[in-house]
Amino acid sequence: MVVSGVPKENGINHAGEIASMALDLISVCNAFKIPHKPTTQLKIRAGIHSGPVVAGVVGTKMPRYCLFGDTVNTASRMESTSEALTIQCSGSTADLLHTLGGYVLMCRGSLNVK
Repeated sequence: MVVSGVPKENGINHAGEIASMALDLISVCNAFKIPHKPTTQLKIRAGIHSGPVVAGVVGTKMPRYCLFGDTVNTASRMESTSEALTIQCSGSTADLLHTLGGYVLMCRGSLNVK
């Protein structure tokens, strides 16, 4: 899980930063050779969603920076319902990427997400 725009907000640039990172990861997967399985391609799924989150440090023995909220859950569902070597983004992120420009999006159609 990766986040952009937390704790320092960056306007709508978070959508572009995450989309660019996801594209880079997909690109690396296409070129990566698994040493013990040279004929098998590494495949990942990526899901992106934009929205409000609550963040904070949780724990005393092993403190961790955690994010909470529907945005985190929706991003996770975008990933889990995505196809291998593709990036699935929600409508809110798609709108931001259209505003930023420079990204080509293909509509997958309606998808029921919990």
